Amino acid sequence: MRKEALSAVVESLEQGKEPVLAAGDFPCFAEAARKGIVPSAEAAAQGVAASLTAADCAVFRRALEAAEAGETAWLAFKLVFDAEAATRNVDNPVTPSFGTTGSADGRPAVFFANEAGEVVGSRPFSARDEFQILDVTRGPAMHTDQFDGLTWSACALPGTVRVWLVGATDASAETAALASHVGFSVVAVDDSADFLNEARFPGVERVVLDSYADLERLAIKPGDYVCVLTRGHVHDPETCVWAVCHQAGYVGMMGCRSKNDNVKAVCLDAGMTEAQWEGVKRPIGLKFGAKTPAELAIAIVAELVDVRYRARTSAAERAQHEEHLGR
Repeated sequence: MRKEALSAVVESLEQGKEPVLAAGDFPCFAEAARKGIVPSAEAAAQGVAASLTAADCAVFRRALEAAEAGETAWLAFKLVFDAEAATRNVDNPVTPSFGTTGSADGRPAVFFANEAGEVVGSRPFSARDEFQILDVTRGPAMHTDQFDGLTWSACALPGTVRVWLVGATDASAETAALASHVGFSVVAVDDSADFLNEARFPGVERVVLDSYADLERLAIKPGDYVCVLTRGHVHDPETCVWAVCHQAGYVGMMGCRSKNDNVKAVCLDAGMTEAQWEGVKRPIGLKFGAKTPAELAIAIVAELVDVRYRARTSAAERAQHEEHLGR
């Protein structure tokens, strides 16, 4: 989520104006609309925007603070379509009991929540509200549509991780679609427009090189993830060297042991150290017998999600999460 969008909301509220919550800046409204529960992303956003007051500045300021600090945090939005039903409580034998209190009120609202369980809102919220706020922000968001009259949606505050898919293979095309779907910013790279095209890589950034020597011109940043998937493995060595030298946060490479041994020799000759080579995940992806391009994409993206999760949470937070799940 752009920090500029959060700042613009604060500025509008301070001036007594109704802020603009564009679906492009707050994609959770589009997600809610796709469920069919709210009429449209624009209507959902306008409903929340019209309910906000200067008191909500504290929520968006806390979100800005979290974004600046790189916290794992979210903005949660309560979307109400039946105010009377939203304030009723309907217990069931599976989820926690909330007694006689439903949502604290029948109005839309915005809340800040982080991985530590801190919740900030401008109005009092009920126990059921808090349950649903934490559920929609920390996942798995199983209970957001459990009660009548309202739904919940959330936008993650940390910056989007960029993933470079170097090589326009079939596995890379499958990975591009799946990685985009789970919130990564994808850049696909190859030296052939015949392989790297809109039909095979729709909706992601595409960079067609004149040759792989041009990798050095690409603005990779420390913390980016690099998946080495070049066609025929021909350009795996220079891609590994490029990624490591630019301090990518994750580098994974497709291939079997014998091929990777050959790549290692070329990489060491090019100046990579043994320690840098050992930092390359090989073979790329989680281990569960994946073989087809689509299966390999699932293995790769599952690993990327895990790397991102571990980078954004402490060992204590992960342990607490595992204990909560009972595993």
